Amino acid sequence: MAKTIRNAKIESRTARAKLPSKSRPHWQLLEEGLHLGYRKPLAGTGSWIVRVRVGAGYRESVIGPADDFSDADGTAILNWSQAQAKARAMMVELAQRATGSTGKGFTVQDAVDLYLGDYEAGKTRHGGKDLTGVRTAINAFIVPTLGKIECAKLTRDEIEKWRDALVKRPPRRRSMKGTVKHRDVDLEDIDTKRKRQATTNRHLTLLKSILNRAFRADKIPSDAAWKKVEPFHNTTVARQRYLTLAEIERFLNACEPAFRSLAQAALATGARYGELGRLVVSDFNADTGRVHVQISKSGKGRHIILSDEGKELFESLCSGRAGTETLLLKENGAAWVKNDQVREMSDAMARAKITPEMSFHGLRHTAASHWVMNGAPLVVVAENLGHRDTRMCELHYAHLADDYKVDIIKRTGLKLGVKATNVKPIR
Repeated sequence: MAKTIRNAKIESRTARAKLPSKSRPHWQLLEEGLHLGYRKPLAGTGSWIVRVRVGAGYRESVIGPADDFSDADGTAILNWSQAQAKARAMMVELAQRATGSTGKGFTVQDAVDLYLGDYEAGKTRHGGKDLTGVRTAINAFIVPTLGKIECAKLTRDEIEKWRDALVKRPPRRRSMKGTVKHRDVDLEDIDTKRKRQATTNRHLTLLKSILNRAFRADKIPSDAAWKKVEPFHNTTVARQRYLTLAEIERFLNACEPAFRSLAQAALATGARYGELGRLVVSDFNADTGRVHVQISKSGKGRHIILSDEGKELFESLCSGRAGTETLLLKENGAAWVKNDQVREMSDAMARAKITPEMSFHGLRHTAASHWVMNGAPLVVVAENLGHRDTRMCELHYAHLADDYKVDIIKRTGLKLGVKATNVKPIR
């Protein structure tokens, strides 16, 4: 059941009795495209009016008399909450009539299939995430609980119950196909709880994207069930962990040769693992000292500016090779694909005695951290990383730029002509 909207002016017969009589109804917005109104006559019982958006216009109709003098029975006489329920039912009916679909039988699983079909065809904005990963998340966290529910009958309470149960699950860990194992974590730990909330927010966003796609395709008559379901707040914090110069040296020395080249490329570019794995020799331009990432997480390409040492690294990696060759290869000559880096990274971290261990993505964070600490403006760092603006950089790296900001102010501050004096203040 949708939540009953409150309106002190018309929800009770006592309040309605104080209203002046007028030809126009007293309206209350229930949800986008749906209004419920009360019309008070000069004498006698008032009426409930529903106004529903259908296509480009609105349709109004009387849904029944109000309980101004007689007790409501839910059929012939309606109170405030009963009128809301009938208004919502009428909205669903009109929407189904307009689309020629009853909506019956169209389940969350059907909405998933529609979404994945569009995803595979490139019709859905997906932030560059691969189809396999999205399908895995859907099948693990959405379908088991919600898959069999008809979308037209899905309620806000059901979605919130699913969200709240999901956040209490411990994170999953890698396991053999067909088995599910979870990490042994303290779910009461503040940082663990924040991470679980952040993960749940991502799954909630994915569910909303699936349902919104079906709603836009006129497969679901209303989006009220999920529109007001809120994510957890304050789940994003600045990353504090990055490798120091000494740790970088130890780490690279501990890497196997092929993985060392991959790691060096990550530290030189700040690129993601998947972006590095897709690079070909011709993506490096020796004349400009830039690397072209053709496909990034945002779906757009970008050019990464290299330092002099980074340029030397890529010149050595590309030397004597055809432009169409994959730039970074494993020891056996195969390309780096999903999860190939996990064990290599863990082993190198262990050999270098770096604790706590860092994932491969931490190398991207390390590169950006050192750029900022060495004086690179956040806007330049954001462009190299492929962010649309500086917001993420401000969150994760602004605290590292303090020394740089102090230096900027010292160099650009006003010259006031204040001369030194031998007068010392008494403290």
